[in-house]
Amino acid sequence: MRELAETARRWATEGRPAVLARPLTERGFGPRRPSDALLVDARGATYGALYRGAFDALLVAETAALLGNGDSEDGAPARVCAVVVHGDQVAAAGLTCGGQAELLLQPLSAVPERWWRLLADGADAALVTRLNADRTRAVSEPVTADDGDATPAAAEARRLLARHRAGRATLAADDGPVLIETCPAVPHLIIAGGGELAALLTAQAGLLDWRATEAHTAREVAELIAARPAAACLIVLSHEPDLDVPALRTALTTGVPYVGALGSRPTQARRTAALVETGVSEELLARVHGPIGLDIGARTPAETALTICAEVLAALHARLTRHARRGPVRARGGADPSGMGLTESDGI
Repeated sequence: MRELAETARRWATEGRPAVLARPLTERGFGPRRPSDALLVDARGATYGALYRGAFDALLVAETAALLGNGDSEDGAPARVCAVVVHGDQVAAAGLTCGGQAELLLQPLSAVPERWWRLLADGADAALVTRLNADRTRAVSEPVTADDGDATPAAAEARRLLARHRAGRATLAADDGPVLIETCPAVPHLIIAGGGELAALLTAQAGLLDWRATEAHTAREVAELIAARPAAACLIVLSHEPDLDVPALRTALTTGVPYVGALGSRPTQARRTAALVETGVSEELLARVHGPIGLDIGARTPAETALTICAEVLAALHARLTRHARRGPVRARGGADPSGMGLTESDGI
């Protein structure tokens, strides 16, 4: 959905008649991005992707019919289309398996501009769309974590946002179904320090459609965290006390979703002692991931970047368990406290 934001805003500004199509219910189809959606205009032009284009021709025809209905006083028109793909159609569409879905088609003009603005800004937001009983009308409203809306749908949207995972959920209501679409803030790796590992982390973040920024002063770190705290994930590579300690303190006291620090046990102990002196509590200190990265046997810098991003992903989705974290350093050069194929004696 987020990748549609700029095109949707442009089409809306141009007054181009168009429809936003996305699943209301679905089953099967194999691995796919849970927030996929498709824009279709009245001339049949499409932008985005749903099921590798298996139903584009159908959606183009349905779009033309829906846009011909016009608006009415009881809300924007909507259409729910049932689609199925099976047998030879699966291979032809390039899908891993068949499936079935109900696709909601809603005029682009009925989707609030604020929704697209939030997505373009990379913000933490959900879209709540209420349908009437016969699912022929749909009204949408964005919800953010700090909105005051106390309705059950808004509360559920905020709960889903807190999981930091994009997706869709449908709630049953007396007056019709409610579709909740969550687009959590795009994770922003704030890398305190530089070098080869920082570059590899930036490359790995790009593969995940995350953002990554190197920061070389405590002030830079603080400014980046303040700009979007819900998305900030601090990774401390620097061993400089005037950078690593204040960066960690800012992240911990702000409450960002992930805080990790590269370093040997002596380095971690030095940071901990300095943070305690500044008044950081034991509870906050326990949030620091260090040694950093999941214990999957990484030895090279590229592998280490992968383990760090995997740990960030697990932490964001609240799936980090004790068994996934690194065990204690073994006495004879075993488990690497840095994740870079080094032992404590290397002085990192």
